[in-house]
Amino acid sequence: MDLFLQLLVNGIVNGSHYALLGLGFGLIFGTTGIVHFAYGPVYTLAAYATWALVALLGLPLIAAAGGGIVIAAAIGVASYLLLYKPFVDRQAPTFVVLIASLGLFIVLENTVGIVFGTDKKVVDVSPDIFLMGPVVFTELQLWQIGALIIVGGGLAAFLRLTSYGKAVRAMTDNADMARVIGIDTGKVSMLVFALGSAIAAIPAILILMKDGGVPNMGFIAVFVAFLAVVVGGVGSLIGAVIGGFLLGLVENVGMWQIPTEWQSTIAFFVLFLVLLFRPQGLFKGT
Repeated sequence: MDLFLQLLVNGIVNGSHYALLGLGFGLIFGTTGIVHFAYGPVYTLAAYATWALVALLGLPLIAAAGGGIVIAAAIGVASYLLLYKPFVDRQAPTFVVLIASLGLFIVLENTVGIVFGTDKKVVDVSPDIFLMGPVVFTELQLWQIGALIIVGGGLAAFLRLTSYGKAVRAMTDNADMARVIGIDTGKVSMLVFALGSAIAAIPAILILMKDGGVPNMGFIAVFVAFLAVVVGGVGSLIGAVIGGFLLGLVENVGMWQIPTEWQSTIAFFVLFLVLLFRPQGLFKGT
């Protein structure tokens, strides 16, 4: 039972991380319809930008984290304007945009390796360790959970209470109708690429503080984000969060009875079951 409780806590922490990734990816995918696989390298670049601001420029970690978030948002907007928008304006087929996204993924990931090297980048953080009965957790793990609560709550308020948020919801429901009623869908697309990339930067920075950063760290990030969105339901941000939590919990709690080497397979199994019995995902709508 002690092992089960520890795995449950680990699942909640990992689920919070996955849910944040799914939230950013789902915001972009659900609003624009673009499968932004380059979301992974943007995640990586946010971590590396934070490391560079700390290690090379000597900024405090909080300031460097803010810089990493801003840089990620800028890269997200640049990705849309320089790569995706020309295809969208020409009404290119979806698979063409998908291939372009995969190409950008490869270019950005290799650029990180060339510029920064392939060694692990770390920042000097000494989080407190807490013991609650048989369960052990760290201060960074609490930050991962807190980040989801703060970002999720802030995004929900933005979508419900602001004019731009309502425009995002309208475009998610029906992009053509949003365009007909006068919503600038290009500007909304830029906004969601900025917001989604900024959201991705937060778990990236926390992972940098926890485990360090490597050039290929974005592959797992975008893979998990995509799974969370598909399981939760494309177009549903609540679904993306719940899908992320489900993946984190099933992966970790499943290790109670399943060998560790099967952990990554569990995510595929969950995806298979969802697609088999509910191909539209667990939830629909924003």
